Amino acid sequence: KIIVGFAPGGGSDFIARIVAQKLTQKLGQTVFVENRPGAGGNLGAEIALKSAGDGYTLFLAATSYTVNANLYKLPFDPIKDITPIARLASGPFVIAANPAAGIDSLKAFVEQAKKEPGKLSYASAGSGSITHVATEYFLTTADIDVLHVPYKGTSPALTDTMSGQVQLIFGTVASTVPHVKSGKLKGLAVTTSTRLAALPEVPTVMESGYPDFDVAVWHGLIGPKGIPAEIVDKLNQAVRESLSDPAMTEQLASDGLTPAGDSPAEFGKLIEAETARWGKLVKSRNITLK
Repeated sequence: KIIVGFAPGGGSDFIARIVAQKLTQKLGQTVFVENRPGAGGNLGAEIALKSAGDGYTLFLAATSYTVNANLYKLPFDPIKDITPIARLASGPFVIAANPAAGIDSLKAFVEQAKKEPGKLSYASAGSGSITHVATEYFLTTADIDVLHVPYKGTSPALTDTMSGQVQLIFGTVASTVPHVKSGKLKGLAVTTSTRLAALPEVPTVMESGYPDFDVAVWHGLIGPKGIPAEIVDKLNQAVRESLSDPAMTEQLASDGLTPAGDSPAEFGKLIEAETARWGKLVKSRNITLK
């Protein structure tokens, strides 16, 4: 089984279910998804990582897993107590603004923020969420002061950005692109190093003048420590074969995601690097779960 630390219907659940379907075909045995929401995804992680290390219970880790490692007092070690299996997919955040704000580019937003420190505001899905931390990372990069307005989830954050209560949001592709295309939001940039096919006219943050900025929303499979190497290799191979299927690529693209298919070692290094990056930011920006 693949444990998802969030409720059904979200981005993590979407990826887990299409991967489970493919793995069922590849492995010749049923792979099912079990949703165990709570504590920002940590409840599901704890259940998975404290299960037997036999390869039969996996956890769908997302970017937020490496953020949580720096915000919560966890009952497990987020690096030492895992067996990386494979990164599944990744995609950008879409940085979008309320059109009435008159901000037509990321550079213009930064210039306005520097003229009026603390006057502009941005929405997030909640304090300590990946949207909060990713936005703070950009504010640090651009050296600007923008007010954080946390919400209880992505939907109300988007609603208030569109209504003009706040001026900016780092939104996921699936939730934000339709509003950019309809004109309810103005797309300023995408946070990865390549442009988004769904919004080809929107530049990357790098193209907007910040060459070192690259933030992706990613998902991958991990298990408890101690899974035998031959089982890890079998699971990784099944994942890579699944991700090479054009139908799978098309399904992921509908959510703004690109297949990854890292080796276990590569995925492990990514988890370590991301945990360190967000830890440094959490400390420097004094980010908490308030």
